Amino acid sequence: PPNRKPHSATTMVNVPKTKKTYCKSKECKKHTLHKVTQYKKGKDSIAAQGKRRYDRKQSGYGGQTKPVFHKKAKTTKKIVLRLQCQGCKHVSQHAIKRCKHFEIGGDKKGKGTS
Repeated sequence: PPNRKPHSATTMVNVPKTKKTYCKSKECKKHTLHKVTQYKKGKDSIAAQGKRRYDRKQSGYGGQTKPVFHKKAKTTKKIVLRLQCQGCKHVSQHAIKRCKHFEIGGDKKGKGTS
């Protein structure tokens, strides 16, 4: 279709704090209420093999030894929702589309307001 918008990231997404969805843990295996939070990357371990190897290679004289990535193209990240079942506490993750602004449990948009 010629009148389609160009593909781009959504400007704003507002997700409710709870969501009723399927829980696939052995205890539940049914639709239950889930608490929704945003996935956050954990702190990098200094004991990881790659980090130890990198630190060893970097030590001493000789400057930067590995390539530093500069060709960043994306302006947004895909949002990953962390869904925790309120019955059995099982955690599952659900990726949604890209967006510039994301919030959980914000004010609902009423009818007729933009």
